[in-house]
Amino acid sequence: MNRSIRRRLDREKRKIKKRLAPLIGGTEPREPGRPELRASGIVYDVAERCHAIPCGGVGAIMRLVASVGLARALDERLGILKVARPYQDSDHVLNIALNVLCGGTVLEDIEIRRNDAAFLDAVGARAIPDPTTAGDFVRRFDGDAVWRLMRIINTLRIGVWQRSGLARGTARIDADGSIVPTTGECKEGMALSYKGVWGYHPLLVSLANTGEPLFIVNRSGNRPSHEGAPHVLDEAIAVCRRAGFDDVLLRGDTDFTMARHLDRWDDDGVRFVLGYDSNPPFVDRAENMRPGDYEELVREAGRVFSSTRAKQPRIKEEIVKERGYLNKRLVSEDTAEFEHKPSKAKKSYRIVVLRKHIVEERGQLTLSEDFRYFFYVTNDRTLTQDQVIAESNARCNQENLIEQLKNGVRALHAPVNALNANWAYMVIASLAWTLKVWSGLLLPVSPRRRETHEAEREAIVRMDFRSFIQRFIMVPAQILRSGRRTIYRLLAWRPDMPIFFRLLDAF
Repeated sequence: MNRSIRRRLDREKRKIKKRLAPLIGGTEPREPGRPELRASGIVYDVAERCHAIPCGGVGAIMRLVASVGLARALDERLGILKVARPYQDSDHVLNIALNVLCGGTVLEDIEIRRNDAAFLDAVGARAIPDPTTAGDFVRRFDGDAVWRLMRIINTLRIGVWQRSGLARGTARIDADGSIVPTTGECKEGMALSYKGVWGYHPLLVSLANTGEPLFIVNRSGNRPSHEGAPHVLDEAIAVCRRAGFDDVLLRGDTDFTMARHLDRWDDDGVRFVLGYDSNPPFVDRAENMRPGDYEELVREAGRVFSSTRAKQPRIKEEIVKERGYLNKRLVSEDTAEFEHKPSKAKKSYRIVVLRKHIVEERGQLTLSEDFRYFFYVTNDRTLTQDQVIAESNARCNQENLIEQLKNGVRALHAPVNALNANWAYMVIASLAWTLKVWSGLLLPVSPRRRETHEAEREAIVRMDFRSFIQRFIMVPAQILRSGRRTIYRLLAWRPDMPIFFRLLDAF
């Protein structure tokens, strides 16, 4: 960031602070009783010379795309279109991804940007595919083409990891399935899921270190969570090893404890912490263990709150007691372990037992006390029992990623009428989330302010998708053409502007 831009950003920061200062802390307004938000004096007009867009941050995304070589890789290796008339493969893929990044939620929102001359100038295009053409493009995908697309993105992902210095230590790979409901009646491959919902059941394999979706595999709604998972996990392991990670740890719930593959992963040097079914023989074995075999589980605090802030009352718990609802209260947690050889494996592995002491209450009356058991299988002999439980619990953060892909990015949706076409859409739309993560990973870190800059990088990587759009993309900008340059003249100040310009320096 040059000095001129830095001075202007500092000046805008001082101006907004000066404007807000009189009203901070409950200071009375200049005219008591007058509302701050007023509709008087509003007049609309149409600009004749000034062209502007509300999503000025899209230029930074385009520079990111060029920096990692995404468009070139798609055009050279994807091979969906035999002849470009006039659009290339990269035009179609980026058109869908940019629609999501600019706040679009459905394919029809592409039409808004297609008819915006300022947006077309901003992305350097004469035109972009319309929604119908975008739908036709994803219908051209078969299963091999979708796999080819994911491998192209993952190849570039490796380069981003290496540029950011991320590719070291342990790569934690999470796997889970999620139901994608649809109310349509002409969706090829849709089926009734175990939840009684019509739709699809995609498998998501992600890297927990950054929250990136490595692979998405669409399946019919009635397929089990683990179907096809071994092959996808092997692909994810290969990606992480090519990137240079020292170690790989697989994590998943009970559906992903596929006993016939445990020996193979163990021989390959892959660690795993997976849930194990709480079947009656296991429960009997846990109940018959000696009391001295159990150790109290002490969980680490997830956050450290300031001591100056008062603790908020537990409103929900008070209502449960007052109205006499059935309440299951956790009293204590203990851990133990034993050896077990699965029937489809040749080796024995550690089974870590988590015993929860639960009391059922109604109002002030205690109804019963019970122990519930949870089991985890791992081949890591160095982790303590508490660490095994912590690794398994940390896997639950993948639920947040699924929530973001469903309702933030809206990638896990079925906008077209074929299984492979919807699969392709899921992968392309999730690219918008990946570009957000890459923006954070490539944010420069200065040695003099390493701690602050690394915190900013982590904040962008973990940021909710809608927050990222509001803070870094939806910045109004005037679009100017000067020679061979496209100039984005930002029309509003944001507190994140210094980070935004540091990000541009990285590209």
